[in-house]
Amino acid sequence: MSKSPALKFPVHIPFVEQLGFELHSIGDGMAELRVDLKEAHLNSWEVAHGGVLMTLLDVAMAHAARSIHRDQPDFGPGVVTVEMKTSFMRPGEGELRAVGKLLHRSTTMAFCEGSVFGEDGKLCAHATGTFKYLRALPSRGRSLKDLKRRDEQA
Repeated sequence: MSKSPALKFPVHIPFVEQLGFELHSIGDGMAELRVDLKEAHLNSWEVAHGGVLMTLLDVAMAHAARSIHRDQPDFGPGVVTVEMKTSFMRPGEGELRAVGKLLHRSTTMAFCEGSVFGEDGKLCAHATGTFKYLRALPSRGRSLKDLKRRDEQA
């Protein structure tokens, strides 16, 4: 895989940073992420844990959904996953590449697909997902949580 420099994620996502995901492109309804698998990413078969693949797919699709708001600060509203269906084809090993694509959107919803490719370029997993655009997230006590912007991180 050719190495392009990683970009900064438009928002602060501690879980994604902890997993070591890198954003390599975002725009025009597409996003690409990569992760170089480490021992902490593996299952008992010593291949990528399904949860890592699903998270990679989720984040790639979410960024594809947000990419259409590139002209707005921090890519506009955030998104939350409403539903996701994932199929696993083969084990993920080495450096994985996830590509998310926006298939259709309305003012409040985005319908996406994502694929994860192994180091050999073969398809490891595929997903479809539905995302809701939100400016704030209702939480406990009926308060609203604002999207944590990149420049607001501690």
